[in-house]
Amino acid sequence: MATAQSRDTVEAGPDEINQWKRGFTPQAEIWNGRMAMLGLSVGLGVLLVVRLFGDLSAAH
Repeated sequence: MATAQSRDTVEAGPDEINQWKRGFTPQAEIWNGRMAMLGLSVGLGVLLVVRLFGDLSAAH
């Protein structure tokens, strides 16, 4: 017979999921993902603006 293995993990509740906690916590991983997506979006936005409007100064 196989025995069920107990888990010691505690899930974060909806009221604490957005808290700023340091370390290897679910909250820190969520904030890490949010900041990574923000950085990626800003970087791609800057690249798009430079590609579209970067050659305007060379036209004079």
